[in-house]
Amino acid sequence: MIAITPQQRDLLAICALRAGSTSVDWNLIARTCQSPEALHVVLGGDLPEDSAVARKNLPVLRDALPYLDEARARVASELEAAKATGARLVTVLDPAYPANLRLVPNLPPFLFHLGDLEERDARSAAVVGTRNASDDGMRRAGRMARGLVDNDVVVFSGLAKGIDTAAHTAALEAGGRTVAVMGTGIAAKIYPAENKPLAARIVDNGGALLSQFWPTSGPATWTFPRRNVVTSGSTMGSIVIEASSTSGAKMQARIAHEHGKHVFLIRSLATKEPWAAKMVAERKAVEVAELDDVLSLLGSAKRVQQAAQQRLQLALAGL
Repeated sequence: MIAITPQQRDLLAICALRAGSTSVDWNLIARTCQSPEALHVVLGGDLPEDSAVARKNLPVLRDALPYLDEARARVASELEAAKATGARLVTVLDPAYPANLRLVPNLPPFLFHLGDLEERDARSAAVVGTRNASDDGMRRAGRMARGLVDNDVVVFSGLAKGIDTAAHTAALEAGGRTVAVMGTGIAAKIYPAENKPLAARIVDNGGALLSQFWPTSGPATWTFPRRNVVTSGSTMGSIVIEASSTSGAKMQARIAHEHGKHVFLIRSLATKEPWAAKMVAERKAVEVAELDDVLSLLGSAKRVQQAAQQRLQLALAGL
């Protein structure tokens, strides 16, 4: 089994609790369980957060707690699966939890990862777009990723076909760090299967694979929107290269705006797609023509790290 503290094990057990087909909202767990004291409160059948979401979830928690032993058995099984892949665990209880991600309200309670998580990931940008990318879109994604790497920015993307693949590949070819946020569990088959070699190359070259799901979780329609949340939350901003009105990248642009992150839309996208033009007109996104437009707005990694540390200290203080 992978190295895990008693507090981490308790957190995972809370996440595994079920009352019938219902579980406690994981984002609520992540927000409220950032200290050992808060864990104790939740395991005692209460929720520290005073909100409509907490009031809705409180009876679910109390109905599920009698099944804590079953939840712990599920956790043990999932940890064994993670161990078999060489994956590691980080949770909201840990100082090593990604700094950018700690600052969003819909953060996941835990992450399994292959490859190291690093402090420099705080200065990062997501390069995302459609799976059905044009040749021009693929080239633009590659140029953007290489430029970010040349300026010590970590490139995040979602390991999907098209733009994501171009961004990861270009970052690697430029000798930079790239992180793939997965839509499946860390021990599940790589999706899409054709990117299995790319996933291995990312880890082998100092990058990381990141998953917010139980290690054995396979792909599902609901997992990819949640992946967009983590891809946005883990970075300072999202750069959308090419995306139709039905693309998941459009969803990520919306999520990034809700997170208070920078949303960068490539000029060719902003002039072609009505949804993108609307976001720019409403000042929810910035139209960018070149790399410098992005770099000038990204900001300081140190400021992000300080804000995340303050958030954790508040949790530890029980505030």
